[in-house]
Amino acid sequence: MNTASPDLSLTIVRTLPAPPAIVFEAWTSAEHARRWWYPRVNGQDFACVAFEMDFRVGGAYRYCIRSPQGGDSWAHGVFRAIEPERRLEMTFQWEQGSGMPEATLITVSFEPEGRDATRLTFCQTPFESADLRDGHAAGWGAVLDRLAEDIARTLAQRGARA
Repeated sequence: MNTASPDLSLTIVRTLPAPPAIVFEAWTSAEHARRWWYPRVNGQDFACVAFEMDFRVGGAYRYCIRSPQGGDSWAHGVFRAIEPERRLEMTFQWEQGSGMPEATLITVSFEPEGRDATRLTFCQTPFESADLRDGHAAGWGAVLDRLAEDIARTLAQRGARA
């Protein structure tokens, strides 16, 4: 049983320079996710070396990130809710050696900001300790940095302004 305190949740808010349709699209396939679903630590990129996704309610995802030193970390989850261009809800669990024995719940919301921007709100809960929450804050913050970079590349490729 998870005895985490409900205040041990993580919330990250970012404004991205693209409409919700484009930001949401980046979350909808393994091909998209492979381009940005990895952190950068101390200026060094991890790599997303595997990503499988069945993007539907009840569908699963599983991925592997590789550290610059070559260590692999696998995680997986199940999509619990999908509201196109508005909200995603999915479970998240590291597979081994993470210190997180139970799954957490991730909710991502996409709100339009003006005509060409999206306010993305990322929430993950519950964590068993402030240390685990804070470690994930750094990791997810870096992953969302990669997402912003990927969206800028997508807009450039489509001939739009970033």
